[in-house]
Amino acid sequence: MKRLTPFASCAFAVIIALTPLWAQQAASKRPKRSGFEYPPQLPGAKVEVYKTVGDVKLNLYIFAPEGHQPDDKRPAIVFFFGGAWTTGSPGQFLHQCEYLASRGMVAMTADYRVASRHQVKLVQCVADAKSAIRWVRANAKRLGVDPDRIAAGGGSAGGHLAGAVGTIEGLDEKGEDTTVSSKPNAMVMFNPALVLAPLQGDGVVGNDRLKLTEERCGIAPVKISPCHHVRPGAPPAIIFHGMADTTVPYATARAFTEAMKKAGNRCELVGFEGQPHGFFNFGRGENKYFVETTRKMDLFLASLGWLKGEPTIDEFMKRLR
Repeated sequence: MKRLTPFASCAFAVIIALTPLWAQQAASKRPKRSGFEYPPQLPGAKVEVYKTVGDVKLNLYIFAPEGHQPDDKRPAIVFFFGGAWTTGSPGQFLHQCEYLASRGMVAMTADYRVASRHQVKLVQCVADAKSAIRWVRANAKRLGVDPDRIAAGGGSAGGHLAGAVGTIEGLDEKGEDTTVSSKPNAMVMFNPALVLAPLQGDGVVGNDRLKLTEERCGIAPVKISPCHHVRPGAPPAIIFHGMADTTVPYATARAFTEAMKKAGNRCELVGFEGQPHGFFNFGRGENKYFVETTRKMDLFLASLGWLKGEPTIDEFMKRLR
């Protein structure tokens, strides 16, 4: 891998290699409430079907604040799990959902079709993510959600989906009411895959273990590469990324961040020195980075006016023990 030159003088040609998160997490000790099994078992969640494709029903697992009422108009977030668009479980974001619900948001984690279970391409994953955001907005009044304060979140491949719904037009499921926007009002992304096709320039960063081809994507990779679709008016975003990530290189997050800022959009990149892919997940590293990323996620959402008061992650962790 060549050393990067400053982005101002070059861009990147990127081939993303996404080792499934379950494979990485299997090597670490999981707490009893890790929630990575599939189908997920998520106590405390209300389950609703947001989309049916043939005989496949896709669920949203909804965590509401205590005492939540349909007329509350709370801010909401929808998380998408990682797993190389091949595997994974909505349970990955169980604890982020529980925490944000404790802070007053309606927090959801979404199932979507993946290659191992449904033999789909990446473009179908994007369509499902768009369907999920659209469903929440269309049902906002019933759910007690503010339709103008819906965030998309996710990690790795799920971070790609959060970035894709925030930047890419079209690619909607056929037959849906596209007068209801599928674009979120904010993006919260954890080691996301945001560069899926070459960017012009002389710097090279990436990994040759997995090449994202048109066959794998179901469409030309550039058409579902969020960095290639950044325009003015994109939702405000925050990215948490391990600086030692060899699966989704840190430089790709930096490229997206700089593209966002160049277009006049807000994008914060929070790098973590020495941390690999998936560092933020609950149960890893004695939860140091779960706590730190959750705290910074809280502060970001508070800066949008979606949360009030100081983060309560320390109290939340005490309740989990």
